[in-house]
Amino acid sequence: MAKIPAMEAVVDVLVDEGVDVAFGCPGAAILPLYQAMQGRGIEHLVVRHEEGATHMADGWSRTTGNVGVAIGTSGPAGTNMITGLYTAHADSIPILCITGQAASSKLHQEAFQAVDIVEIAKPVTKWAVQVKEAAQLPWIFREAFRVARSGRPGPVLIDLPIDVQKQLIEWDSGIDSALPVNPVLPSPARVERALEMLLAAERPLILAGGGVVLGEASRQLRAVAERLGVPVGVTLMGKGSFPEDHELFAGMAGIQTSQRWANAAFLESDLVLALGARFGDRHTGELSVYRGERKFIHVDIEPTQLGKVFGPDLGVVSDTGAFLDALLSALDGRAAGARDRSWVSRIGELKAELPRREDFDSTPIKAPRVFKEINEYYGPDTYFVTAIGLYQIWSGQFQRAHLPRHYQVCGQAGPLGWEIPAAIGVKKARPEAEVVGVVGDYSFQFLVEELAVAAQYDVGFVLIMLNNEYLGLIRQAETGYDMNFQVDIHYDESGTDNVKIMEAYGCSGTRVVDPDGIRSSLEWARKEVDRTHRPVLVEIMIGREDNAAMGAALDAVKEFESAV
Repeated sequence: MAKIPAMEAVVDVLVDEGVDVAFGCPGAAILPLYQAMQGRGIEHLVVRHEEGATHMADGWSRTTGNVGVAIGTSGPAGTNMITGLYTAHADSIPILCITGQAASSKLHQEAFQAVDIVEIAKPVTKWAVQVKEAAQLPWIFREAFRVARSGRPGPVLIDLPIDVQKQLIEWDSGIDSALPVNPVLPSPARVERALEMLLAAERPLILAGGGVVLGEASRQLRAVAERLGVPVGVTLMGKGSFPEDHELFAGMAGIQTSQRWANAAFLESDLVLALGARFGDRHTGELSVYRGERKFIHVDIEPTQLGKVFGPDLGVVSDTGAFLDALLSALDGRAAGARDRSWVSRIGELKAELPRREDFDSTPIKAPRVFKEINEYYGPDTYFVTAIGLYQIWSGQFQRAHLPRHYQVCGQAGPLGWEIPAAIGVKKARPEAEVVGVVGDYSFQFLVEELAVAAQYDVGFVLIMLNNEYLGLIRQAETGYDMNFQVDIHYDESGTDNVKIMEAYGCSGTRVVDPDGIRSSLEWARKEVDRTHRPVLVEIMIGREDNAAMGAALDAVKEFESAV
């Protein structure tokens, strides 16, 4: 078998595993990998910060379902990636971070940038490994992809000492292939028990979590729901797994990202079939209220998720799609009659009786009005990205999503600034799609430097900012500023001129202070993205002290605006 540079074998693996784009920042300790990547069909975007690279890989992975790749050099490059690894780990997103490292002989000598990144990364990865023998390289990369994809997906880190990268190894890519990922299939007896519980319940509810999206199980979910006549609610991570305009859609229950009617429906249910949901605290709130007298069936691909928050009445270890397929097969063997429609009708009644108002026409603009305009303007094929803060909560409460993998949100870790690099990853995954990031004025300041990456590589998308610095602008207006809020308006010391920031990165933006101007600004932004192939900002000034409906329990959510 012929000998080839070790990094060429690594690139063989990357290409064969479906990697067509990578995000990273070159440095001396990782240059052999970059040299091997030249001319191999892997597009590379040079980032401005390694954390941004991980979030780009994250957004790419959430959109494609494949393993996203981020690359950095030794030392602080790896430590800068930790937040991105944590984010991917928390949300079960498969990404691969590759770091350079000092020479093996120097690792015990506190050499320049010789940090033990493997030990640092272990708590926030499925696997973190340093390659000590060059012959292991292609096998470790194959295993990394298998680990990232298998079971509950997640991130992996591979650390590469510079001397190991430079060696020759025996390798023949012509006889190589990806390692198999074995499906996690449910116990037939537990499927039968789950079906019995569903058929016996009077007011059952399916709770679709992020595992439905990751498991590509939306089609099976709809088939089961329609066949059994069971309403479907979603978690924040499950948003988009079930069409929100469907008669059986039961909204999103929770103490932050929720609808009033969805909370009411959940509280009236007598059985919950949770699919790939982890019962996060922002969803459950007070557990005694959440659990009540209802029964729970918890299906998850990861055994240790069962019973982590509370013990379900029935636990099933399975991929969500495999479980739903098995449930449909079990139904084929039964002469189950049509379910009484009163429970579905009750869901419709609650939706009509307990809305949240969104048609505000006041100034400063109310956040619900912003999402009303977003829902009406953008079609179901649009990809949305949003991160953390009040604007994420408003988005969960008001924004509609109809297709899986089209609503991307960092649900558990919540790193500020995630949206811009993640939107770059989404756009690189779907170059022809319309991509929209929903951001806050504070989060926008984090990783804003990645706008330069989008501008450099012609990655165009819209950023809709909800900015609650409105009162600061009013003070400016009282001192003689033009209330048309053209680009020459500047904030006082309490704020930042975000339009000017966009211009500094070669992008463009506009500011909206009247609700009637939102639609025309979105139309302008779409055209501007098509014209410039760069990010475009629509900054919408909302009330500075506006809050969102939140609470400690599903039955104790404080409403901040009247429903009528």
